[in-house]
Amino acid sequence: MKLRTALAVTVATAALSGAATAETYKIGITQNNVGVDSYQTTYEKAFIAAAEANANVETVVLDAGGDVARQIAQMEDLIQQEVDAIIIWPTNGEAVIPAVRKAQQAGIPVIVTNSNIAEQGFDFVASFSGPDNITQGARSAEIMCEKFTEMGIQDEAQIVQISGQPGYTTAIERAKGFEDRLPEVCPNVTLMETQPGDWNREKSQKVMEAFLVKYDDIDGVYAGDDNMGVGALNAAKAAGREGIIFVGATNFAVGYEAMERGEYWGSIYQSPVDDAEAALQTAIDVLDGKDVPFLNYFDTPKITQDNMGDFTKPVF
Repeated sequence: MKLRTALAVTVATAALSGAATAETYKIGITQNNVGVDSYQTTYEKAFIAAAEANANVETVVLDAGGDVARQIAQMEDLIQQEVDAIIIWPTNGEAVIPAVRKAQQAGIPVIVTNSNIAEQGFDFVASFSGPDNITQGARSAEIMCEKFTEMGIQDEAQIVQISGQPGYTTAIERAKGFEDRLPEVCPNVTLMETQPGDWNREKSQKVMEAFLVKYDDIDGVYAGDDNMGVGALNAAKAAGREGIIFVGATNFAVGYEAMERGEYWGSIYQSPVDDAEAALQTAIDVLDGKDVPFLNYFDTPKITQDNMGDFTKPVF
């Protein structure tokens, strides 16, 4: 049986039932950078589909293209349009806080999606909808430690980390979750260096190429998502460096396929469809006056070569 979170079922059902919402709401969304990877592209398509399936929801869909200034301008635009709620996928967790505060002061509830803003902005947010990134990083550390233990190298392994975009909350939290958990489960594994891959496969390949030149012995690579992890894998394959254990923190189709080939060990299963539908439903629930938790997480389980048959291949 293929795994699917209960939240996904709940959200999908609600999204398809226009009668679930008594009023018509205009909901704006400003996204991080739809063109940067297939996860965000799939998220946008799923969000639009869920909104179109709900007769009581009108949306204004914007994309910041990774530009903080552009996203702040889009927040201003949505405030001027007097939307009922704003969903923001922050380009930078700190820089967007003044714009989020301005929306809140205008009486517009703000739902942060996928990657949270910095903690000093929490007072201006109605709810965060998305994955628990620290837990994801921690689970990735457990996956890596379990594999090293199985291989008998848990007391000597040396690893490198390719993190996401600097200043981006998801990148910060996934790195923190991994770095905090790894010493707890495998205290003798050495994290030699961390460099950002900016969620980009080509840049991550170059980062890994530099690691391979600098370090003669690399037993494992932890990447903030499989897009970057596969870039690192490609560099290792090109250099003829075999036997490295690759672990990601969001399973992409390319990561799943590399796992099928036995080249990539494990990751964290996260659906952009669940993510998008959860964000829209959270906004609707807030507007309906329902009791919505501030941190509205959906589950993201471990996936490795050992259990990947229980999961469908990601569509992104």
